[in-house]
Amino acid sequence: QDAIDRKEKRSETFKTAVHGLETDTPALKTEELGRRAPQWVRDNLVTMCMRCREPFNAITRRRHHCRACGYVVCARCSDYKAELQYDGNRPNRVCQECFIFLTGHTVLEDREGKHKGILEKGAAEVSSRSLLCSSLQLLDKNGKGGTRGWFVIPQDDPLVLYIYAAPQDVRAHTSIPLLGYQVRDVPQSESRHLFQLAQSRQVFTFVADTEELKQRWMKAMARSAAGITHPEEEEEEEDA
Repeated sequence: QDAIDRKEKRSETFKTAVHGLETDTPALKTEELGRRAPQWVRDNLVTMCMRCREPFNAITRRRHHCRACGYVVCARCSDYKAELQYDGNRPNRVCQECFIFLTGHTVLEDREGKHKGILEKGAAEVSSRSLLCSSLQLLDKNGKGGTRGWFVIPQDDPLVLYIYAAPQDVRAHTSIPLLGYQVRDVPQSESRHLFQLAQSRQVFTFVADTEELKQRWMKAMARSAAGITHPEEEEEEEDA
């Protein structure tokens, strides 16, 4: 029963997260930092620090909010104080990036020039410029369990499926190159909406929340698997 309760809680968390991603107010502009109170990113939208990308845990790496930008960050990345105009110029906990901007001071550790790897693209940033994004469940090999996550096909990388643990994580935990895969429908008599990606002996089985969402993902993945990177290319093929 405890396992069932945890699973249901995770499912509800993701439904809330998806709704929140669609309705949250935009992030503050750079020039507004410190002058206006930020909209805080909710804790359940991230599983890792939005600055250093280290996973959170209950003991050694806990969640904190930057009072300038509203990001969810770890203690190490928010170990700075800066005066914020919207709070009467009182010192507040801020992240390293906001500290540098607000005070003009430099710090010994500078990650601005660090090259972003293929998985180090923020989910919110990628989702805002995506061909399709939503929560899905990826089943394990025996089809009895799986991992629920935030799945994105970016516009600037349309042949790859990125998988995040949460909708506003700053790093994907894995990616699947879609080119060459076959997209297969999996008819079910029960309420689950299943479909698969298959190539040789490699098979990925996904569960969508609705039949409509399943069909949208099947169409998007089939387009990427065929190497079609723009919708107009698909229209030209159909005309031919």
